[in-house]
Amino acid sequence: MYPFSFTKAPSTREALEAGRRGGRYIAGGTTLVDLMRETVERPETLVDISGLPLDEVTVTERGGLRIGALVTMSEAAAHRKVRTTYPVVSQALELSASAQLRNMATIGGNIMQRTRCTYFRDVTAACNKREPGSGCAAREGYNRTHAILGTSEDCVATHPSDAAVAFAALDARVHLLGLDGARSVPFADFLLRPGSTPNREQALSKGELITAVEIPAYPRPLRSGYLKVRDRQSYEFALTSAAVALHVRGGVIREAKVAAGGVGTVPWKLPAVEEALVGERPSERLWAQAAASAADGARPLEHNRFKVELLKRTVERQLRIVGDNA
Repeated sequence: MYPFSFTKAPSTREALEAGRRGGRYIAGGTTLVDLMRETVERPETLVDISGLPLDEVTVTERGGLRIGALVTMSEAAAHRKVRTTYPVVSQALELSASAQLRNMATIGGNIMQRTRCTYFRDVTAACNKREPGSGCAAREGYNRTHAILGTSEDCVATHPSDAAVAFAALDARVHLLGLDGARSVPFADFLLRPGSTPNREQALSKGELITAVEIPAYPRPLRSGYLKVRDRQSYEFALTSAAVALHVRGGVIREAKVAAGGVGTVPWKLPAVEEALVGERPSERLWAQAAASAADGARPLEHNRFKVELLKRTVERQLRIVGDNA
């Protein structure tokens, strides 16, 4: 680990000023500290924001939910409103990491976490995300866990967050605060596809701070859930996952929200699946037909071709689970 300075921000304003000067924000530290130990990250200054007033879950005026950036994963998962209104979020959080990590990790930190690609974390390997222009060792290496959607010639690493998949499915917004003021960004635009600049991962300006993630209100009843397929039952990242939310009224699907994880360089929204569902009556045939388009545009590599079919089956399975209870 390289030397660094540490300061605890007594106020939001002072945190933003330190961030503008180049300080890196830290709260739970469950990702950043690991990367510092592995010398992947080498910040000169850490700014502790754990004392800022960003740790509440509130109902918005329109009936959505606003989850503060410093709410821990375990707090968010257990919150009554989150569990009853958007169980897909609770389930995604509870299927993440370990209980100990969920007690420390925050919502803001969770969506900011960097890839678990082994080549990114191996400082001796070529990685454009870690060192722009050095190449991508994963493309010709062992790439079983890598992305099949949203990839580029420069990067094929997946985004690891489960909660981010649920937020993407629900068309959440990320609230940001900087010295120039506040703004909000659609979740789909917040996490960036790699393209030719995989080292730029979020649509953040220098020194901006995540203050909350807001989920919009949806018509009721809304049934939702999260399905995660992984190599083992605990403390493992997704090979594929599916977040599904359906509003069914009068026996017809009026609204559908679907996204996939473990297969994209960012949480992967599935608009073709959603379009195939809206206006239809739930049925086994519908689930299969809609899921057939889940892997459209996939660009599998040598070792992860199995993800194409696994993704379709995972989406179909979760559509059936949620749809049969809608």
